[in-house]
Amino acid sequence: MDRIQKIGSHLSPKVAVLGAAGGIGQPLSLLLKLSPLIGELSLYDVANTPGVACDLSHISTGVRVKGYLGPQQLEVALQGCHLVIIPAGVPRKPGMTRDDLFNINASIVKGLCEAVTRACPHAWVAIISNPVNSTVPIAAEIFKRAGTYDPAKLFGVTTLDVIRAETFIAEIAGVDPCQVHVPVIGGHAGVTILPVLSQATPRIQLSEERLKALTARIQDAGTEVVQAKAGTGSATLSMAHAAARFAESCLRAINGDAAVLEYGYVDSKIVPGLPFFSSRFRLGRNGVEEFIALGPLSPLEVKGLEVMREELLSSIKKGVDFAGKQLK
Repeated sequence: MDRIQKIGSHLSPKVAVLGAAGGIGQPLSLLLKLSPLIGELSLYDVANTPGVACDLSHISTGVRVKGYLGPQQLEVALQGCHLVIIPAGVPRKPGMTRDDLFNINASIVKGLCEAVTRACPHAWVAIISNPVNSTVPIAAEIFKRAGTYDPAKLFGVTTLDVIRAETFIAEIAGVDPCQVHVPVIGGHAGVTILPVLSQATPRIQLSEERLKALTARIQDAGTEVVQAKAGTGSATLSMAHAAARFAESCLRAINGDAAVLEYGYVDSKIVPGLPFFSSRFRLGRNGVEEFIALGPLSPLEVKGLEVMREELLSSIKKGVDFAGKQLK
């Protein structure tokens, strides 16, 4: 049985960050160390984890931090975990697409998920490693082969697309981003990212040309960061914030909050013919417990949904095919 700690009337889960010493992993681990919802933070990487763990352990919060180094300590790091977050992998560099990262990051995700099947097969797993459109299907195949697949507990983290949409709309509307809600559906790369601007609150009144430009900016925001960093990295800080926000939603649900609404790239039937899709759902103790209907889409958004279909299907197939070859 998974080890569960009690603090007051709340569960205090153990959370693992796999890739904790990297550009996303370090700021993400810092944000998680500040969370009152976590009992123990298990940090794993192939280098530098003891230093990161020691540094974080000096922060005066109740979250205990332990660092684990190298493949021989991976399963120890995962023992008893309730939520596993995977930012491990190589970052995107100028001129690279998410697809360019595939061969390296696919192998990394495969190895980490195989360890999850052995050490904490019932854990929730949140994947950040790009290309998410393919790495999540890879993870699903790994879990299926091991007999541990629970589609309600496997997520691709697309929260960064949501917070970018919130931020950019807030700039246009002149409001606090905390007051903005906008659905972002589809996948987590290029045209597969579809902000449903017609459903944004507060409502925005823009010409079709400006709506197209705003959609394109949200879709290409990752490239905007890569170019701004001029070869020194990709979106690490904003991604860490997005992942921490998603983790908080998961932890609230694990703690019994049955009214947690979130977005993520998951095994889904919400759009016929697309076996993985990011949309809004309700989380509960068992993971995804209810999918929220997409609602009415504008003609521009209907077209966007059709445009993404072929690319998203291709990315899903690429992940499934990779896993199939590796598991023969």
